[in-house]
Amino acid sequence: MTDWKQSACILCECNCGIEVQLDEEERHIVRIRGDKAHPASAGYLCQKASGLDKYQNGPDRLTSPMRRREDGSFEKIDWDTAIREVSARLMAVRDSYGGDKIFYYGGGGQGNHMPGGYATGIRQVLGSRYRSNALAQEKTGEFWVNGKMFGTMVRGDFEHTDCAVFLGKNPWHSHGIARAREWLRHMSKDPSRKMIVIDPVVTETAKLADIHLQVKPGKDAWLVAAMIGILVQDDLYDARWVEQHTQGIDKLRAYAQGIPITGYCEIANVTEADVRKAVSYIAEAEGAAFFEDLGVQMNHHSTLVSYLEKLVWVLTGNFGNPGGQYVPSSLVNIAGSGRASGKSPVVGANIISGLVPCNVIAEEILSDHPDRYRAMIVEAANPAHSLAESQQFARALAVLDTVVVIDVAMTETARQADYILPAASQYEKWEATFFNFEFPKNYFHLRKPLFKAAGEGLPEAEIHARLVDAMGGIPEGLLDELRAALAQSRETFRDAVMGALGRDPSLFALAPVILYRTLGETLPEGAAGAAPLWAIAQTFAMAEPESLARAGHKDGDALFDAIIAGHSGIVFAQDKYSSSWQRMGEGHQIKLLIPELLEELVTLASDTSAAGNREFPLVLSAGERRDYTANTIYRGSEWRRKDPQGALRMSPEDADKLGVKSGVQVRIVTATGSAQTCVEVNARMQAGHVSLPNGFGLDNVDLENTGEPQGVRMGVAANELTCAADRDFIAGTPWHKHVPARVELIA
Repeated sequence: MTDWKQSACILCECNCGIEVQLDEEERHIVRIRGDKAHPASAGYLCQKASGLDKYQNGPDRLTSPMRRREDGSFEKIDWDTAIREVSARLMAVRDSYGGDKIFYYGGGGQGNHMPGGYATGIRQVLGSRYRSNALAQEKTGEFWVNGKMFGTMVRGDFEHTDCAVFLGKNPWHSHGIARAREWLRHMSKDPSRKMIVIDPVVTETAKLADIHLQVKPGKDAWLVAAMIGILVQDDLYDARWVEQHTQGIDKLRAYAQGIPITGYCEIANVTEADVRKAVSYIAEAEGAAFFEDLGVQMNHHSTLVSYLEKLVWVLTGNFGNPGGQYVPSSLVNIAGSGRASGKSPVVGANIISGLVPCNVIAEEILSDHPDRYRAMIVEAANPAHSLAESQQFARALAVLDTVVVIDVAMTETARQADYILPAASQYEKWEATFFNFEFPKNYFHLRKPLFKAAGEGLPEAEIHARLVDAMGGIPEGLLDELRAALAQSRETFRDAVMGALGRDPSLFALAPVILYRTLGETLPEGAAGAAPLWAIAQTFAMAEPESLARAGHKDGDALFDAIIAGHSGIVFAQDKYSSSWQRMGEGHQIKLLIPELLEELVTLASDTSAAGNREFPLVLSAGERRDYTANTIYRGSEWRRKDPQGALRMSPEDADKLGVKSGVQVRIVTATGSAQTCVEVNARMQAGHVSLPNGFGLDNVDLENTGEPQGVRMGVAANELTCAADRDFIAGTPWHKHVPARVELIA
């Protein structure tokens, strides 16, 4: 085995630092431990990371470019052929229908965001306008609310809080905060601090909480509205702070005075006394930190809940204070502006932070509208499995003129492609993510490759550079001009780059490829793929010089060099709490009024959805995080030490009604599909609520022959049961956590 090498876990946004020992000859990760030198995780690691070799050496690994034959099977082709034909096919679509008919989906994952940066190049050359990724499946409602209220994204300061509130969030499994399980244990044992959990399920986090508000599935809006009613009607909100830092309190107070607190608590199926106690904890706290997640963001009234949740902590003065909410420094702001910047061309759905809602993509394609999408580039993503109503999405892919997939594995989406371009794994290239949300010290981790790429796989940086070259995207002579400038000095190179961008602003989108082909060639240890970080470091140094200096970096070049050399990650910014106010939108005042959502708030009083559904009397939560689930990054099931089949969890009450016990096979049925699964009777579930885990229902394939599925599918592909039409009216986010369903016995 090798000496210990530094890298990072790629299973969630925390990207904890790891140290690994390798069997380089057999290309295996043999031992894994937490990296104590990592600035955020500091040696912490959860059990899921133990299986990372199952990702690196998982089934379905792609090792050569593939082209679909006329009979639907695949054949291997060389890279020159792949690049030439892919470029020609995509340019033909552009020339025939317009580049805006070429849709781009993906661009990264929990551990790799560099591909999304490189993809701007071919999108610019092709004129591709519309794009989306997993954030539009989950977070764009919250992005939109943040943009309206603060002009930027916000996060909770859990490290220093004395009151933590989690809505539809189970950090024990989904993390989202540094050293999550260690933090939860410490928080639960501190009598001076409080933890409040709002969740239909008695999760691991809920068991540690001081108050668990076990809300009825889909009724979070009524519960959080009741909390606002209590704050205003009982004068518990911080009137002086609100008057000083916000706009619109008079109108908001009038809305809140009419909230029927008792009635809303009854609808949410929680006791009013517990809700009042939770509100008092929040109001009395020196700092209250909130975290909402998919349990509410993929549920009824999701954008409204995001708004109401933020009103609770704004009314109690928890912004820009220790233990409250803050605006992090960002190398790249992946949340975008939060603005709705237009409409999708066919359905007319809101495009938020530049992302088309995932739930309308198939609908836009399966249309006779002249502006429908005609081609699709899918990169480091598997929408045919991860998006709602998989059957519909598969039909949409089948009617496109051209589908190109760039990925490490023969995914469900890749099997629908015309061309598949094999990417290096996340441990075979220089890679990083822009989930940099810590405060007051914020960190960035650039990871070195642990192995050479398998077979003929290439880093996405090289794939995109070759495509841009084939499409004639970079002006002749520009690269030689920049290389000559770089040979003199970085300063001369910077001036030359800025001069080129000034002459031709369209080159901004091509900058990652340009830097890769110039600066990248000079970087140590073969770190060419990290070259775009130089431009990012320069931009950050200009935008946040004080935070940069407090972190010990004198300028953008010094930051970039530290990133390249810092194999355990580096601190790139150190903030003050006042920085949050400085990073807000114009006027540095919080906007309390969002008219569209206040109108929706009023409709809660007349909502009749509690009447029930006779055909589908149960609520299915499709995609629960559990001990051994990690989306679909692990395509094999052998890493799971618990629940290998992904059982359907249901309450003892529902199990008694059906006459089933744990291990019994049943059929789960929804309006869009059905699936056979085994049952796990679990007292954590409340009556009427069932759940299936995420990451199951994958079909491994025969890559040597047809690329067709083989073997036994483990568990249920949850999105064969969800419906694309069930989505939020503003952000289009799906209601995966509230799918009407029934369970049938199998004879």
